[in-house]
Amino acid sequence: MSSGEMEMEPLTSGASNRIIPILKALRASLIFVYTLFLSLLLVILPRHRRLSSSGLVTVSPSSPKKHLKRRSVWLIREDEDTMRRRALAEGLEMGNEDSCCRWSTSIFFGIRRNALFCRSWFPVSGDLKGILLIIHGLNEHSGRYAQFARKLTSCNFGVYAMDWIGHGGSDGLHGYVPSLDHVVADTGAFLEKIKLENPVVPCFLFGHSTGGAVVLKAASHSYIEQMLEGIILTSPALRVKPAHPIVGAIAPIFSFVAPRFQFKGANKRGIPVSRDPAALLAKYSDPLVYTGPIRVRTGHEILRISSYLMRNFKSVTVPFFVLHGTADKVTDPLASQDLYNEAASEFKDIKLYEGFLHDLLFEPEREEVAEDIINWMEKRLDTNVGQVNIVW
Repeated sequence: MSSGEMEMEPLTSGASNRIIPILKALRASLIFVYTLFLSLLLVILPRHRRLSSSGLVTVSPSSPKKHLKRRSVWLIREDEDTMRRRALAEGLEMGNEDSCCRWSTSIFFGIRRNALFCRSWFPVSGDLKGILLIIHGLNEHSGRYAQFARKLTSCNFGVYAMDWIGHGGSDGLHGYVPSLDHVVADTGAFLEKIKLENPVVPCFLFGHSTGGAVVLKAASHSYIEQMLEGIILTSPALRVKPAHPIVGAIAPIFSFVAPRFQFKGANKRGIPVSRDPAALLAKYSDPLVYTGPIRVRTGHEILRISSYLMRNFKSVTVPFFVLHGTADKVTDPLASQDLYNEAASEFKDIKLYEGFLHDLLFEPEREEVAEDIINWMEKRLDTNVGQVNIVW
């Protein structure tokens, strides 16, 4: 493997199986541990008295006003960045002039009252077959799925999409995910809102990459599964492993002490996630796509949800369709196969695309992938109609 390839592996386009490349920055990690040790010493030693080379001296505690001022400046900058991203998200064109769909944007307040930016696309005529809620992948945003959404509306499906916290036009530090469990809960709450507004319309959940992990965990809750006809997972982040076992051991500590700390290793040019050069360029030149180094808490959250899902494959009962490219360098296609083999779901399907990379809906064969997803949803709906007729 060339040195260029080695630099590109730990990128942040999704959840790779080397999500936290700490060993490549071992020196930085040791410095961090040393800093942590000194910080603990400062906590243990008396607050007002410190031992110096000249003897005991008095040290005044830092001013609460200065601390609050620093925090206020940081919050102001974060809010300004959020508003900038939200304006960009609002400005994206989501339909064509000759489009047969109507689209809109809105704000949904999540379980922690964060403002989450949402989109919707609906056909202008005809009865709805169903509604698909899209949960995007790590570091991207809902606006990237406009073409897929328009394809769905042409087949009489309605579409909603939600930006996670810290992504797209939603609140939070760009690229920072304090808890994927919060994203799971926000997904469930938004789905519940959709069902309340469309009580008789069948609903599906779609998740890509880490979004696939979020969707699978959300569907493991019975109250969410009951609202769904099924879930679709593209390139789900299921078997995510640290670069070395020691990374997994210290990740919880790093995540607690310095959750926003960034590990160097992200490459702004981007890891190849599509064989379409134009799609690759569009992704990594998109200002709403986060291309900076991954943050400690975000990486730890991906490791944590992946570990949970791997332990619970056999308890999966929701109907699902998992799609994965065999040449994916970001997430593991064999983990998708394991999910299919081990899940208890009675209605389940898998399709592995030979030679395809990570972003299946941005590959040259994106139309084929979209058709496969739509056909699966229609098959699922036809199965349910048949079951109702038999009961009747």
